[in-house]
Formats: sequence, C-alpha cells, structure tokens
Amino acid sequence: MATTAADVNGGLVKGLGLVDASSLVMGSMIGSGIFIVAADISRQVNSPGLMLLTWLVTAALTLTAALSYGELAAAMPHAGGQYVYLREAFGPLWGFLYGWSMFMVIQTGTIAAVAVAFAKYTGVFFPFISAANYLVGSGRIGVTTQQALAIAVIVFLSWSNTRGIRTGANVQNIFTFAKVASLLGLIGFGLLVGRNAEAVTRNFGDFWGAAGWNFQTVRLVGVAMVGALFSSDSWNNVTFTAGEVRNPRRNLPLALALGVTVVSLLYISCNMVYLNVLPLEAIQHAPEDRVATAAAAAMLGDKLRPAAVQLMAAAIMISTFGCNNGIILSGARVYYAMARDGLFFRRAGTLEPRHHTPAFSLGMQCVWAVLLTLSGSYSDLLDYVIFAVLLFYILTIAGLIVLRRTRPEMERPYRAIGYPVLPAVYIAAAGLIEVLLLLYKPNYTWPGLIIVLLGVPVYFIWRRKASL
Repeated sequence: MATTAADVNGGLVKGLGLVDASSLVMGSMIGSGIFIVAADISRQVNSPGLMLLTWLVTAALTLTAALSYGELAAAMPHAGGQYVYLREAFGPLWGFLYGWSMFMVIQTGTIAAVAVAFAKYTGVFFPFISAANYLVGSGRIGVTTQQALAIAVIVFLSWSNTRGIRTGANVQNIFTFAKVASLLGLIGFGLLVGRNAEAVTRNFGDFWGAAGWNFQTVRLVGVAMVGALFSSDSWNNVTFTAGEVRNPRRNLPLALALGVTVVSLLYISCNMVYLNVLPLEAIQHAPEDRVATAAAAAMLGDKLRPAAVQLMAAAIMISTFGCNNGIILSGARVYYAMARDGLFFRRAGTLEPRHHTPAFSLGMQCVWAVLLTLSGSYSDLLDYVIFAVLLFYILTIAGLIVLRRTRPEMERPYRAIGYPVLPAVYIAAAGLIEVLLLLYKPNYTWPGLIIVLLGVPVYFIWRRKASL
C-alpha cells in the first residue's frame, strides 16, 4: 500500500549532522571530472576566457539550483528528496520518471563510470589492472582486471553502506576531507609556486582570443558546459538522505549552500591553476585529457614527471572512491521512497532490521551498476542522460514555483534566496542550454529523452500492481 510523504521516513535513523550532510554534498560532486574535462572544454571554446567563463556560469547555475532546492528540502525533509519534490509538485508520474531514470542510467551509470575511473588510475600503480588485460574471455564477453576491480569497489561500498548510516557517513567524511585537501594542495602549489611566465603571457595576454560577444559565444559556452555541469552534478544527492539528517529543516539548506559554494570555488581555482601553469594549447592537448597531471608535471619538472603522474593518480583514486560512496549511499534512498509509494519492488521499501538501512535497495542498485560496468555501455549512457538530468533540475525548480501557488500553507522554514527571480533565471538559462544541446548535439539528447519516456508504460504497470 502506498504511503504519504509524512511517513516515508519510517524506521530510518537520523544519524547525519551538518558536517556529514555538507561532506555528502562535496564528496558526491568531486569525482574525476575536475582533473580531466578542462581539456575538452578548452578545445570547444578555444579561449582561456571562455574556458573560465564556462566554469563560472556553471557555478552560478549550480548554486542557484542548490539555493532553490534548499526550500524544498526544508519543507519536505523526507527520504527520496528530489523524487518527493517532483511527486508533490506535478504528481506521481513525474516522480516515478525521475526515479526510473536514476535507477536505469543516471545513478547506476555514474556509479559504474566512477568505479572504472578508480580502477583506471589504480593501474598507474599496478599495471596488471588494465582495460587490455582479460581475466575471462575477450572483447564484449570478457572481463578485464580493470572491470573486476571496479566491480569489487561497487560491491564493497554497497555492502559497507548496509552496515548503518554512520558507517557510510564516516567513510564519506574521511574521503571528502582527503580529496578537498588534495585539491587545496594543487591550488596552493599552482598559484603560489607553479606560475609559468609563458603560460601566463599566452593565456592572460590573449584572454578572450577570437571570442565575440554574440550568439556564437553563447552557443560555444552553452554546449561546452556539458562537461562542467556533469563534473558539478550529484550535489542534490544529499536530499535523498533527508530522512536521516538531524534537524533537516536547518541543516539541509545549509549543507546545500555550503557544499556547492566550496566545491564551485575549488573548481574555479583549479582552472585558474591550469591557466597559470599551462598554455591553452597544452591544456587542449594534455595526454589522455589528464590536465591536472600535465599541470603537476609542469610544476615539478621533467625529472619528477613520474612522481607527478603518481601523485595525481592517487588524488583521483581518493576522489573517485569517496564520490562513489556518496552516490551509492544516497541513491538507494530514492528507490526506497518509490517502493514505499508502491512504485518499485516491495522489498526495496524495507529496512534491514539491525542497521536500519535499505539493504535490498542498495543490493538492487549494486547489481544493476555491476551489469552496466560489465556491458561497458555506461559511458555512452551518461553522455545521453545529461540532457535528462538538466531537464529534471528545471522541472524541480519549476516545482518550487508551482508549490508556492498550490500549497501556500506548507511550512517553509527556509525560503529560496532571490525568489522568484533567481529560479526563473535558472529555468531560462538551463532551458537555453537544453535547446542548444538539441540543436547542436542531438546524439546526446534524444536517447536520453527516450530512456525517460520508456518509464511511462512502466509507471502504469507499477500502478496497476500497487492497486491489486
């Protein structure tokens, strides 16, 4: 039988404080993207100024969205977070489509991709771990040592998160603090010691390059933002764990604002380091797009280049491990909330009696993420769903406006800063990016929409089952 929003948290332990929630925001956001995607962004915009502008606009949009989500999180501090907001604003179908997309691709595909990134950089220290080294079979029906390690990480983190919310939070805190420290080290060294006169002259002497203030520039930045947006994604995952946050009406909005602000500043500072250390052409053509590694090598010199490679590999391993823990921990709470509403497998809505965790939901997420890892298709899937991810962000912030009108009596301990101007600006800007992606990257958009729409018949099947 479906439950209401008021009792969807039943049985969950409120074990997360403000530090834990903020750590979850930061840890889920910081993966491997900041170390890599600057290469692709710089190739697309072909200008140091536009490269930095891409990250600045991404930061502004992400913070605006987080401030808007803060109101929803404080008003509806229930397990499932964004799923609940969409359900309450637009009806159960829209909540289900979000949860469906999360399970099929968005969350599980990200888990697979981040786990493979961890395994890839582990191969820097242990060459045996490689996409070319098969344990079983070969080609599409084989399992490489890289895939095997990625699967082991997914299984281990899924298991550890069944041991209680504090276990998951402690892992998250340790790795978030470690990855923030590694980024601060890169930033501090790059800005204070690693300054390269040639790079500074090249990048800041011709800061805007051939860019003009016209629609062509808007198009370039809008399309290039795909990488920056994906690197800045998953900040919303903390809302999925709202049922386990102490004093959520205060701590959730604060955690969203603090976490997104800190990570955005770190990302912008990292890109300043890249521009301070490497000429634009070196950023564009960094080996295997490893811009952070190229920057570290430039700062340490040729003699220490192998040490630079290992140093950045270790930083990325720490970053991806912590990122995956946060994504695994939080994602299972969405399917738990869906099951409590009768829109997912019934057992996914149960808690493990000893540790009060959604163990079955964690297990289902783990199995599907492992299958995506074995298929090798997660990378393509993630390219496809960035359009859908942004679409759900737009819908959720539109839901904030809808709920202000339809549920004026709802208790709102925190009200979105800049309402209604900032939410409207976000919807307009994100909507423009969606249009640009439809026009200029159709291969990245239509498959994502199809995945979302496939959830419509599935929704009615679940509704029929729930009513029997």
